[in-house]
Amino acid sequence: MPLVFEWLWLPRLTRGLWVTLQLTGACMGIGALLGLLLALARVYTRGPVYWIASLYVQFFRGTPLLVQLMIIHFGLPSAGIVLPAFVSGLLAMALNTAAYQAEYFRGAIQSVKAGQMLAARSLGLSAWQAICRIILPQALRLVIPPWSNELVYMLKYSTIVYMVGVADLLGEARNIAARNFRFLELYIVAALFYLALVLLLTVAQRVIERQLRIPGLGVPRERP
Repeated sequence: MPLVFEWLWLPRLTRGLWVTLQLTGACMGIGALLGLLLALARVYTRGPVYWIASLYVQFFRGTPLLVQLMIIHFGLPSAGIVLPAFVSGLLAMALNTAAYQAEYFRGAIQSVKAGQMLAARSLGLSAWQAICRIILPQALRLVIPPWSNELVYMLKYSTIVYMVGVADLLGEARNIAARNFRFLELYIVAALFYLALVLLLTVAQRVIERQLRIPGLGVPRERP
């Protein structure tokens, strides 16, 4: 059977692509904020706060994203918490990526020499002022390569949300194929969409990394 492509598929696939971009952008933003807080807790605190942050990171890095999504979307209703499919997908992705981003931020913060904190404190800055004005501006530059990789990962991992009924790019491709049985063609088109996005993100990441690179400083290890 020859491959067939119909332009009528594009409007629905484009809508699905927009949903994918919304999910990816929102989860990365929420994950970055939560991940930074977790990293600060793991680097600069001790006691209950440190252990809670560490347990969070270990749990969400040690369990599959799909299982986390199933717990949120299908498990929470047993406790009386019912979330729309989009919100469930976003929450699962954000909580998951926050754990990974926390490790990226932690590695970047610890890559900044400890002497800089001592120098800042000797100049009269409080610990919080030193972190915000001296440590984080350098750490945020160092975290760009692994953070960019995480963005690519989450773009691809967003495909799992179709399993709870979200009409993302893959979900729309599957819905169209379920009617015309052109699974091969539609999945190839969806794959090309993802490939194009990944290539664009990769180019953007390299440009940003070159612009903000700190000469003489390395980068933290990337996600395995």
